[in-house]
Order: sequence, then C-alpha cells, then structure tokens
Amino acid sequence: MGRSTDNIILSHNDAILRQSDLDILSGPEFLNDRIIEFYFSYLSSFHHHPSEEVLLVSPSISFWILNCPDKDSLGDFLAPLKLADKKLVIFPVNNNDDVTVAEGGSHWSVLIFHRNARVFVHHDSYGGFNNVHARNLHSNVYSHMGISSKYLVAETPQQMNGYDCGIYVCAITRTVIEWFYSNVIPVKLTDLWLYVVSEQVTPSVTSNMRKEILELVQCLMFEKKQEE
Repeated sequence: MGRSTDNIILSHNDAILRQSDLDILSGPEFLNDRIIEFYFSYLSSFHHHPSEEVLLVSPSISFWILNCPDKDSLGDFLAPLKLADKKLVIFPVNNNDDVTVAEGGSHWSVLIFHRNARVFVHHDSYGGFNNVHARNLHSNVYSHMGISSKYLVAETPQQMNGYDCGIYVCAITRTVIEWFYSNVIPVKLTDLWLYVVSEQVTPSVTSNMRKEILELVQCLMFEKKQEE
C-alpha cells in the first residue's frame, strides 16, 4: 500500500496507527512496530499507576538500546526512562540488526525485568530464535537497572505458525501485567509469572488476540470520532 493512501487512522497517547496496520491485524501477518507500540501504550494507560511502577518500552526504544553504536552515550539516552525506579520493565526484542532499516527483522520475543525477584526473564515463542538478541539487550541495559540481577530463559508457549510471534509478545505482556497488578509479591523465582503464562497463553487465547486488538483499535477510532 502506498504511503499516499496509508493514512493515519488513530493516535493513542504517543502511538500512531495507519490504515496498513488494520490490514495486518485483519490477516495472518507479522505484527509491526506500530501495532506492538500501540498495544503496549494501551496496556500502560489501562492500569492505574503504570508510570510509577511499570514501564513497557516501545519497540523503537528497545531496538535502539540493543543496537546503539555508542555504548558510552547509552546512559544519557536511558536517563528519562528512570529504569532504576521501576519494579517491572518489559522490552520487546526484535532480531533486526540493521539500524538503517525501519521495521525490519523477522521475529519478536520479550525480555522482562522484575526488581523484587532481581531477574531478567526472556520469553521466546519460537524455540529460542531470539536468544542472542535478548542476551545482547540484557548486556546493554543490565548496568542501568540499579541492582544486580540474574538472567533466565523461560519455558514459553510456542507459536503454531511463522507469523504470530508479535501476538505472543502481546499476550505474554498482558498476562504478566495482570499478574503484577494482582498484588503478587514474589520472594523467589518460583513465585514469578512463569506458570501463569504457561497456563493462560494458550493457542485459543493467541488465535483470538489478533481479533481483540483489531476490535480495540476500531472501538477507539469510534470513540475519537464521537469526540470530534
């Protein structure tokens, strides 16, 4: 679809969606940065005090943390995020290695930091395809979290096709956010969300999630029009 016809259809907080994003959500397509950024933004605004405790990092910022060519300047870039103050930080991980290519890569996974448990957890729905990229992202951000922490590769529900990795990132993120706000305070790694993810991120849930996000976008579009 040409840019001239790819109009902006929704602006939600800092996230912008275009007509082509609706097309992606309507069919069996690989989710792009904009859709994941929109859903992360929605999850952040849905809960009461996200800015104080939880940070859902946008795909573009997460990508830059992973691929920043000047590691000495990374601290200045990360300072506004106040990572050392967050209890839960969620980073989408993309395997695009080329900073000159927008919305590149072929796979999404998610790296989650929990302060109380002092751990980074990597969830990959495609057999650890992004393990190297998640490790590199962890290596770049580790020293900016304010505490020492472990790194864990979690057993993760696996996607049934080659294009639903972004859907799994959204489903896992939603599950972890809901777990966090259920007032569970882990005292050891076995208290974390891993079992909840394995139980709740099922094929039926993920198969319906694309439709749920599409309907959410359409609902917000309708509400915006009503306000005009």
